[in-house]
Amino acid sequence: MLYRTMPKTGDELSILGFGCMRLPGGALRPDEAESIKQIRSAIDRGVNYVDTAWPYHGGKSEVILGKALKGGYRQKVKLADKLPQWLCKSREDMDYYLDAQLERLDDSVIDYYLIHAVDGPTWKKIEGLGVIDFLEKAKADGKIIHAGFSFHGVRDDFKAIVDAYDWDFCQIQFNILDEHNQAGVEGLQYAASKDIGVIIMEPLRGGVLAGKQPREVQKIYDAAPTKRSNAEWALRWIWNHPGIVTVLSGMNNEQHIAENIRIASDAEIGSLTSQETDTVRQAAETFRTVMKVPCTGCQYCMPCPKNINIPLVFSIYNSKHLYGKGLTSKIHYLGFNGGLQGKKPGLASQCVGCGLCVKHCPQQIDVPVHMQSVRKEFEGPMTKPLLFLLGKAISMGGRKNKKANVQ
Repeated sequence: MLYRTMPKTGDELSILGFGCMRLPGGALRPDEAESIKQIRSAIDRGVNYVDTAWPYHGGKSEVILGKALKGGYRQKVKLADKLPQWLCKSREDMDYYLDAQLERLDDSVIDYYLIHAVDGPTWKKIEGLGVIDFLEKAKADGKIIHAGFSFHGVRDDFKAIVDAYDWDFCQIQFNILDEHNQAGVEGLQYAASKDIGVIIMEPLRGGVLAGKQPREVQKIYDAAPTKRSNAEWALRWIWNHPGIVTVLSGMNNEQHIAENIRIASDAEIGSLTSQETDTVRQAAETFRTVMKVPCTGCQYCMPCPKNINIPLVFSIYNSKHLYGKGLTSKIHYLGFNGGLQGKKPGLASQCVGCGLCVKHCPQQIDVPVHMQSVRKEFEGPMTKPLLFLLGKAISMGGRKNKKANVQ
């Protein structure tokens, strides 16, 4: 494992951090035992920066991470957590949530504490409520050690927030597709110029950059003299940049954890050749031409008042256009969103354009407009008959499984 120095704090942090937003077992029912096993395994192999937040896994992430850090593991890592600023209506709320987080973690101090998911307007609101006083007092009381913020907004607002306080670090979304989105490489360089350590989130765009790639993109990687997995190309490109201290990966698969740790053992700054960086640039440019909706699956847009699983809808929609599996995608869309699994239906046609999702989307995606495109693509006169047939197939499968169990 390679380590880089956090400029203002002097801490030597592993260039790979463990993000606890996508623990094994699912969004609302994470597998506690498996999660603890994976977190500890990563720490045993050199990871020393672990990150969680109030909303992750419906509040269970902080609790699980606190348990994982028992038995001497807490002394081996720097713990990062985040203030849910959108829930704060007063200065007192900030104290409440920090104390509640310490209770969830069963800890007395958080090493790296961030104001979660700020942009220009939310920063003005939270600043007006007294967040700087809150951070100073939390430091003085020994509840947090270092202060930072995670950002989802436009570049000019990022610079203004950087200049608003003596931050120790910040966290930005940065990957081969987001080189110039949000804070982007310009924001990264601006923060680094002020000795603010930069933590990277969404390095693989919610796994999109690690999985099966569109044919056009895969051809570019396959033609490169150096043979690497898609995840390795994407991660090495990020670690190639100066100014970056740690890259957070939402790891929940043993094979992926092992691969990421292997890559992090020799991904030095400036280690990619010009030919290799050109390969990644070509892949990114090609990817953008075939991706319909730039959704990362972060779920900040959720819950939808009309019960639409927005990230899932866009994931299936993108898959159809990226991989050309029209019928399979339609079946997946209706099967997962049509109310066939004991859940209320959440089809794109149920969208009423309220815009709540747009306000919370870090990518500023015009969700209602894209929902109309999804509706045209996957719904129509045959929607009800197809749902009926899929429902029949599911119920028949259930009866077969029940009989098999009896025998």
